[in-house]
Amino acid sequence: MKWEGNRQSSNVEDRRSAGGGAPMLGGRNIGIGTIVVALIGGWVLGINPLTILGVLSGGGGAPVVQQNTPAQGVPANDTMGQFVSTVLADTEDVWGQIFQQGGASYQEPKLVLFRGAVGTACGTGQSAMGPFYCPGDHKVYIDLSFYDQLKNQLGAPGDFAQAYVIAHEVGHHVQNLLGISGQVDQMRGRVSKVQYNQLSVKLELQADCLAGVWAHHAQNQRQILEQGDVQEAMNAAAKIGDDALQKAQTGQVVPDSFTHGSSAQRQRWFKTGLQTGTIKSCDTFSATNL
Repeated sequence: MKWEGNRQSSNVEDRRSAGGGAPMLGGRNIGIGTIVVALIGGWVLGINPLTILGVLSGGGGAPVVQQNTPAQGVPANDTMGQFVSTVLADTEDVWGQIFQQGGASYQEPKLVLFRGAVGTACGTGQSAMGPFYCPGDHKVYIDLSFYDQLKNQLGAPGDFAQAYVIAHEVGHHVQNLLGISGQVDQMRGRVSKVQYNQLSVKLELQADCLAGVWAHHAQNQRQILEQGDVQEAMNAAAKIGDDALQKAQTGQVVPDSFTHGSSAQRQRWFKTGLQTGTIKSCDTFSATNL
């Protein structure tokens, strides 16, 4: 991926030297890393993944965020931090233009780098959760050690695989701005667990598609892709599919417990966004075949 020398975002908060905040109440915590939590609770301990998602969402109390030290900028000698900042800037450019063309203004999210644990408006974020987006404060959170896990444990190396992770979480931010994630969250408790899992899958697949939309426009405008980049993202999408993760952990696949979609579905929707470059093509909720 060609990223060196490109613009870096000013919306990165480096809290890696800060302590984690206290437990909090707040909105729903949506993220690619919730797969890890669902794995531990749902497929290892036998707890329904939806129950875990509910716990991660917190209650209805007012969110309280506690940080021990002020956020810092990314150090100039931090290559991975600089990479993340550059990818975030690229998503800002793409989504800013798309929203402007639609007659709207894009509200840029913040991206928080942390280690171990961090306070958010959605509750206490943990490294074990992987990267996640909190709609309560419009921030993406990531412990960069996740990229080591992505490469070494999940078998998905490559800088564009890493960029896909960020673009997916920014996709959740776009869903939040469009009111989509809020509509899904309102269905919690109104439908069965299986039905809500299906809604969660559609939400996650749409975020994959939106990540593809970003890649489409970034390539057209700045030619960021190098040979093998798309394959890196497709491989990452396959490695974090619910079926692949379940089979690796338990040897069994339980479709009714899916919360993010199968490997094939995640690949398909990322590719759809990449090929079309339109939000309209990412309507997973109206699709007859995911």
